[in-house]
Amino acid sequence: MMMLNRRSKLSAIIIIAGLTIALSTFFTTPAFAQSAATSSGLTKPLLAIAAAIAIAGGLIGTGNAQQGIGAAGMGIIAEKPEKFGQVLFFFVIPETLWIIGFVLGIILLLGIL
Repeated sequence: MMMLNRRSKLSAIIIIAGLTIALSTFFTTPAFAQSAATSSGLTKPLLAIAAAIAIAGGLIGTGNAQQGIGAAGMGIIAEKPEKFGQVLFFFVIPETLWIIGFVLGIILLLGIL
């Protein structure tokens, strides 16, 4: 019960920090912008923070997904070793989460969007 309380507090802190960064990105004016037409309003440090959050979110999601799959997969392989290929396939599926986070981070850093 106490662990659940800590997780909900940590989640609330992360959500509030993310909302603060997002709101400060869209509702503040650039201090040293040359002109309003050439500036997108997003500075390089904020884009770097956004890319780091995207990549970290993908990695954390992958770790959480693979945690349960790996534990269950070891039990299946211990009882039926011929199921190794199927377990490996299900273990690899969450890897797409970090790939998506990495691609989004690169898109943010390169300023494609």
